[in-house]
Amino acid sequence: MSSETESAELDRFCDALWLEDGLAPLSLESYRRDLAQLFTWLGSQGQAPDLATPQQVQTFLAHRSLDEKIAARSLARQLSAIKRYYRWLLREGRRSDDPTLRVDPPRLPRPLPKSLGEADVEALLLAPDVTTAKGLRDRAMLETLYAAGLRVSELVNLPSAAVSVTDGVARIFGKGSKERLVPLGEEAQDWIGRYVREARPVILKGRQSAVLFITERGGAMTRQTFWYLIKRHAQAAGIGKALSPHTLRHAFATHLLNHGADLRSVQSLLGHADISTTQIYTHVAQERLKTLHQKHHPRG
Repeated sequence: MSSETESAELDRFCDALWLEDGLAPLSLESYRRDLAQLFTWLGSQGQAPDLATPQQVQTFLAHRSLDEKIAARSLARQLSAIKRYYRWLLREGRRSDDPTLRVDPPRLPRPLPKSLGEADVEALLLAPDVTTAKGLRDRAMLETLYAAGLRVSELVNLPSAAVSVTDGVARIFGKGSKERLVPLGEEAQDWIGRYVREARPVILKGRQSAVLFITERGGAMTRQTFWYLIKRHAQAAGIGKALSPHTLRHAFATHLLNHGADLRSVQSLLGHADISTTQIYTHVAQERLKTLHQKHHPRG
């Protein structure tokens, strides 16, 4: 194809996209740019874009990845545009096969979980006003969340009967109704005990509730309400990072690994069925170890 023919081909394809999906000009320009790169490369191989073979598409993507060092996410977006183009050719009757049918998108890297440093966690735990009943409840909840690495749903629905302050353990029913025992640690034990003695009766006002951490209505707190609480306490603590209740679960796992815990133990404490789910935390811990090495090692 000549450059004029290629431009006309891209015009027809983008017009079809606009008619089908009503895409914005910037999105259409992104499709055009991604396909123009394919067209140029195929032209250098003496091949018309509408006649490309599966091998040529694969070779082009390998060239983009290995020679031009294109990021996996950008390559995945470009492949999506290429697939869309050849499906359009099929519908137009200009091809009888799809050369991208067996082309898999690149594996995208898993995003690292957002965590907090130990100083930030300490500031967050100290934020609630423990001179009030609700502040004491919030402190006990935060201590429990961090000490046991619970999911938010596990925390807000935790039954009183599942917690033994004396033994310092909690029986948790996680995903798939799988049960696990988690240690609470002395700090969480103390704060739970104080909350149960001093704050919970004040909040309940003579009512009965099976859950440990209750609202003014006497029932379990919603996940959204606890999310609001943790954001408010983070703001009071001067923590500028965006965080969610799950951030403390991430901090729990990362800090354990930073202090020498083995991966299998952390997997058991988190209630992960597959250790590959836990392994992502090793990357966070490794980054911390790299920083320490650079800071303290004479050859860092």
